[in-house]
Amino acid sequence: MDDDLWALIEPLLPPIAGEVAGPTAGGGPAVSAGILYVLHNDIAWQLLPLELRFGSGQTCWRRLGR
Repeated sequence: MDDDLWALIEPLLPPIAGEVAGPTAGGGPAVSAGILYVLHNDIAWQLLPLELRFGSGQTCWRRLGR
């Protein structure tokens, strides 16, 4: 996800208060790109490849739920 697209999307997202810290925690552009990847490719959250560095499928799923 490029910086211009992220600048448009970020203000629409709720704050990430209270989330557990960790290497894939958060909701930055990588996690948002992971959400889009799963939805676009119609795959299960647990099948999101870690090699793409979007965070885990569970992290993306939780962020989408927020």
